[in-house]
Amino acid sequence: MSTNVKLFWFLAAFYLVAGVGYVIWNVNTNGSIEIIGAAAILMLAILAGFIAFYLQRTDKSQGPVPEDNPNANVEDADGEVGFFNAFSWWPFFLGMFAAMAFASLAIGWWLFFIAVPLALIAVFGFVFENFRGQYAH
Repeated sequence: MSTNVKLFWFLAAFYLVAGVGYVIWNVNTNGSIEIIGAAAILMLAILAGFIAFYLQRTDKSQGPVPEDNPNANVEDADGEVGFFNAFSWWPFFLGMFAAMAFASLAIGWWLFFIAVPLALIAVFGFVFENFRGQYAH
């Protein structure tokens, strides 16, 4: 984790220097700057700084992890990954109805009123599928 912290602090500094260089390089003849590119590169610096700060705080509160130990084995980092269903149709239907809802922006408002209730049914089915049927627990 400490390597990731150093990497993201380096990226934040690099993007900051690159952003300042971009602003200096693209100053127009009338003194105005090209704002979109400057904002995008400087936002990269801010976002890399956010990630570095979060990882640094997590590293301090969590303590050393097996990934930081060069003598650690692969199985030292094993742990519970989570519970996953063997098979489910709900993600397919949720994606299909969400695509219908977004397609309604181009096709017409009437499709939105059809797709949203179906998408809500798919969300509830996806969330609560482990409480009914074969995989209930």
